[in-house]
Amino acid sequence: MADTATLMPYDEALERFEPVLGLETHVELGTASKMFCGCPTAFGAPPNTQVCPVCLALPGSLPVANEKAIESTIRIGLALNCTIAEWCRMARKNYFYPDMPKNYQISQYDEPLCTDGYLDVEVDGKTVRVEIERVHLEEDTGKSTHVGGATGRIHGADYSIVDYNRAGIPLVEIVTKPIAGTDRLAPEVARAYVTELREVMRSLGVSDVRMEQGSLRCDVNVSLMPRGSAEWGTRTETKNVNSLRSVERAVRGEIERQAAILAEGGRIVQETRHFHEDTGQTTSGRSKEEAQDYRYFPEPDLLPIAPDPAWVESLKAALPELPSARRKRLQEEWGVSDLDMAAMHNADAIDLVEATVAAGAPAADARKWWMGELARRANESATVLADLPITPAQVARVTELVASGALNDKLARQVLEGVLAGEGGPDEVVEKRGLQVVSDEGELSAIIDQVLADNADAAEKVRGGKIAAVGALVGGVMKASRGKADAGRARELILEKLGVQG
Repeated sequence: MADTATLMPYDEALERFEPVLGLETHVELGTASKMFCGCPTAFGAPPNTQVCPVCLALPGSLPVANEKAIESTIRIGLALNCTIAEWCRMARKNYFYPDMPKNYQISQYDEPLCTDGYLDVEVDGKTVRVEIERVHLEEDTGKSTHVGGATGRIHGADYSIVDYNRAGIPLVEIVTKPIAGTDRLAPEVARAYVTELREVMRSLGVSDVRMEQGSLRCDVNVSLMPRGSAEWGTRTETKNVNSLRSVERAVRGEIERQAAILAEGGRIVQETRHFHEDTGQTTSGRSKEEAQDYRYFPEPDLLPIAPDPAWVESLKAALPELPSARRKRLQEEWGVSDLDMAAMHNADAIDLVEATVAAGAPAADARKWWMGELARRANESATVLADLPITPAQVARVTELVASGALNDKLARQVLEGVLAGEGGPDEVVEKRGLQVVSDEGELSAIIDQVLADNADAAEKVRGGKIAAVGALVGGVMKASRGKADAGRARELILEKLGVQG
């Protein structure tokens, strides 16, 4: 049940306290098989159908490390400017929970594969460097579902069921160093970091990083210290925050909650907390364990990992263009402002615009349709742009039809509507709906004659030199043609018929 907490207004909290953040991000790797066995990793399979003696921890089963997962982790570390260990080991992290069939997790403790990196993010026109403490490899847990009760959590549930399909999937944990000095931008920095990290994972092709499916999960650590103090406060860890917006809200909510407690002379309990989407607040979970509580020791069933330095160098040389460098290049190529580029980035539209340009559309037109009509449609359907049932090639075809004069913008919007409705490609929608621009001069001339006859007063104003009045006549032509006329050509013909120079 959600506990209620007094909150201090955000601005007041920031006047009195400085926030310190720490972000622990878990990325499920998109390998074909699990970390220590050959079971498949496809999302959405029937429960407990992608399991074997190894990931179920049956007696006598032994793990074998997935080389592709090790390679992917090293590539992530290189992309995050980390130092790659010449020698490291896996470790057993011991704890009991039903979704952990071995009663321990194979992870890494004091010997991570990657250390001491950083990721630069852009926030409010500033570059913020987020330092990375470690990038290490481990196995994921199973998934518990708590049935009954009001919250969907174990407390108050009637019973729990466990799906072990996820148990043993390769999981990379990326842990930041404490992030201080962000001041009132702390929530935005947290969101920008997770956003940029997601883009890096996508560019590397190591994960689909779909937060709604759990392949990217974020634990948000927040502590406060009084202004002028050098002593950090006690941190809380909000677990498994599952959207970018929620990362931002979780940070803000914890700052407001902790500030209220500290201002009243209370103390912050080191604990895990749960984020609630409906309220934007967190509630207490359990007291936070220390490393010694997990009784780490080296995994005896696996050999140490000793990457060949030459292999690591070859992986580094083969890294793709990373997102920040790509954005800068595309911004120059497309000639867009910082504001427009940031808008495309926030809307996850850069890939779509780039693919549309690659399909033949001018960059300005591609951006116009994705960030305009299609963004509106995505908002209306509560989906993301990439999930709209339209391809960059189809958008490029619409821009081509507009450029050729076969469509105007109004008709183009109707074509997009038809494509989104599943009526076919742009050309099919044009044919089925009869959306071709009126290109026959005789037909257009006849429509104009009728509009002039029906709007004699407006026509007389234009003859008298009030050129602005031609807009009403053009509007009449567009209405009479059901939006199929070329507005520019209609204006030219109207002025010509009225004997006026435009």
